[in-house]
Amino acid sequence: MLWPALISAMLLIGSILGANASEVAIKTLNSGPGGMMVFDPAYVKIQPGDTVRFVPADKGHNAELIKGMAPEGAAPFKTVVGKEETVTFDKPGLYGIKCSPHYIMGMVGLVQVGDKPDNLEAAKAVPQNKLAAKRFEPLFAKVE
Repeated sequence: MLWPALISAMLLIGSILGANASEVAIKTLNSGPGGMMVFDPAYVKIQPGDTVRFVPADKGHNAELIKGMAPEGAAPFKTVVGKEETVTFDKPGLYGIKCSPHYIMGMVGLVQVGDKPDNLEAAKAVPQNKLAAKRFEPLFAKVE
């Protein structure tokens, strides 16, 4: 008799926690508000447990975590080029993302999970190519 009640309670707690999570869509574009080859929006702030849906509005794009631009212990991810995929961000901190095929053209974005990320300085210190570094400047300025 105890097991059914325990399982019901666990399912209820899981559904309540899941109901609090939200989803944000980030489009991958050939041309958008930030110029050519951009994520739109290029900066988002979400809470732990929220998801980001990467939407390839134009073909030939993906989203990949930039090495060194994530909180300690965060799982790396790389979406398939041209495929819409969702990534859940569980650990608070900053996550630098890039479009692998268009990183050379400065196609980068920043996801802030939670408040006051501990890895801000570490993320800023990751070497970038000239165009990516230029695009990251205003994104880092938005970090709260």
